[in-house]
Amino acid sequence: MKWPASFFSCGTNCSSWPMGGKLPGPASGTAPANAYTTESNPIVVIGEQYIVPYPVDLKIQHTVFTVAENNFDITDVNDNPIFKVKNKLFSFPDRRVLLDAAGNPLVSLKQKILSVHRRWRVFRGESDKSSDFLFSVRKSSLVHLKMRTKTTMTKTLDVFLASNTSESLPDFKIKQGWRDSSCTIFAGNAIIAQMQRKQNVKSLVINADNYGITAYPNVDYAFVVALVVILDEMNRNSYD
Repeated sequence: MKWPASFFSCGTNCSSWPMGGKLPGPASGTAPANAYTTESNPIVVIGEQYIVPYPVDLKIQHTVFTVAENNFDITDVNDNPIFKVKNKLFSFPDRRVLLDAAGNPLVSLKQKILSVHRRWRVFRGESDKSSDFLFSVRKSSLVHLKMRTKTTMTKTLDVFLASNTSESLPDFKIKQGWRDSSCTIFAGNAIIAQMQRKQNVKSLVINADNYGITAYPNVDYAFVVALVVILDEMNRNSYD
């Protein structure tokens, strides 16, 4: 997949590192063979400052006492703050804002009302202008996979960049198991990120899902976080 020149990263010498927080360190573990690593063609959707040349592990956790509002804290594995997700004040409950660690709005996530495919649209900052539109996510299909006597189902979401006006093919796909415990995000056949649902005593008590994310090298990890938050919203609202 070829990306527009405007998506290219400034690499490790970038002067616009994330504001108000630390740069997350390298992830542990082994990447799959088809993980995205292409340094010459980084995937930048939200910002160049969220591109690093190594895989990144992040944690997405519901903010205590705000589960009903579906607010999140996003940290690295050492609990350093990286992002936050909050409801937009004085708006409908189908609107979320992804903030950097300093509280600056990066993108707004907005569900399109009365959309057949339960589409979410993402805009730069707190805008909803077409000129600030970045990408959208919509339900794709239910794929049935039969294995011996057991049937499992995979939910698929399609992701379209703003430049993809025809939407004949998605730019990315999110594939999730029926039990919603994990998902894999693809660009073509390459894996750009993976998510695992995490549970601990606190999450069970407050009835909230927490997630562990790995974004692979040269992939905009803010974009990955936005996709997982939208996936959580769709799951919570039983979009099937």
